[in-house]
Amino acid sequence: MEKAILVHLATNKKEQAEAENSIEELRGLALTAGADIIQEVYQSRPEISPKFFIGEGKVEEIAQLKLKTQADLIIFDHNLSPIQQKSLEDTIQGKIIDRTQLILDIFAQRAQSKEGKLQVELAQLSYLLPRLLGWGKALSRLGGGIGTRRGPGEKKLEEDRRRIQDRISRINKEIRRVQKRRAHQRRSRQKGPIPIVSLVGYTNAGKSTLFNALSKESVFTSAQLFATLDPVLRRVHLPDGLYFFLSDTVGFIKKLPVELIEAFKATLEEIKESDCILHIIDTSSPQCDIQIEAVENILADLGAKDIPVIRVFNKIDLIPDKEEWLIKNRNSPPQSMYISAKKGDGLDSLCKKLRTQLFQNMNLYYLSIPKSKKNIISSFSKWSIVLKKRENRENIEIKIMADPKLVLNYTPYIKRGGAKW
Repeated sequence: MEKAILVHLATNKKEQAEAENSIEELRGLALTAGADIIQEVYQSRPEISPKFFIGEGKVEEIAQLKLKTQADLIIFDHNLSPIQQKSLEDTIQGKIIDRTQLILDIFAQRAQSKEGKLQVELAQLSYLLPRLLGWGKALSRLGGGIGTRRGPGEKKLEEDRRRIQDRISRINKEIRRVQKRRAHQRRSRQKGPIPIVSLVGYTNAGKSTLFNALSKESVFTSAQLFATLDPVLRRVHLPDGLYFFLSDTVGFIKKLPVELIEAFKATLEEIKESDCILHIIDTSSPQCDIQIEAVENILADLGAKDIPVIRVFNKIDLIPDKEEWLIKNRNSPPQSMYISAKKGDGLDSLCKKLRTQLFQNMNLYYLSIPKSKKNIISSFSKWSIVLKKRENRENIEIKIMADPKLVLNYTPYIKRGGAKW
């Protein structure tokens, strides 16, 4: 386990007010990555140093602290430029990583599927390449003459750069194949009438716990950040026999690295194709409002702003005065639900809300089709949700949920008054 020093910089009053919450999130990320946190360093200054990010005096302080504590690495709660990272490493004489690098490391640990591993590798290489490019450009500025010749170090950098670019090209080809396969699967689902619900939320908001509770599955859950990385799709049955597809996705986080958003675009495309989004919120978190904003900003960036969203306030069992809190929030917007996925509180109400949202444009129909016309039944699954089917001597009776416009061609077969099944 590597011993780590955490560093946070605030440049204005707002960042100063949020400093403790920000460093707490960084602490969670570092622990998830497997670091042993031995010290935390704060600084407030009006502007970022182009060379060191933090002030020069603070750099010297961290260098002394590293020697004293025998720390293995310094983790910045910010994204560093290649020049800043190199300057810090040269001065402090140790390994420096920034927030992006830390999150990429966690994703690398979490990826299980071949697709997930490819996406993480692409994000890591995309992060690394500009750092090599930066050094390549710095070295290429050397002119001719004694003491300015290109050395073996630059040749090695150029070889590394070419190797990384080749690998990125190969990964992109493989991911494009994955995108095509996913697009084909999405088109197949879109042709059918079964609605799709996507779970989104800040990391560790309880998405996987809710996924398990609704789908009766046993997807891995953990208090660690980014416990779920690879997307999962399962069928969820409602009490009246209707059903929908539920998709669990990777957790979001404030300042999610752009490399990850780009690399996981194929996976995140699933969200855009949803009929409804459940935004899972950790109600017990002191940063609840900030986390809500971070998730909604990412959804907007993905182009999912026109999809109906139900805000699901989870972990209400962790609120000290739960009943009083629920009474205070009873006049909240109708698209808000309050649950405890772990305890099961509020899940029935959530299912009723989903039933209304997903099937509001569909009606229940009972049809009795003569066996001489039974060939028409094979098309039903393409435009309706087939709930039940039974046969008698003369007819095939079928119970479906469908858009009224799509049932018009089958009006002669509709049984008035339904049937008792």
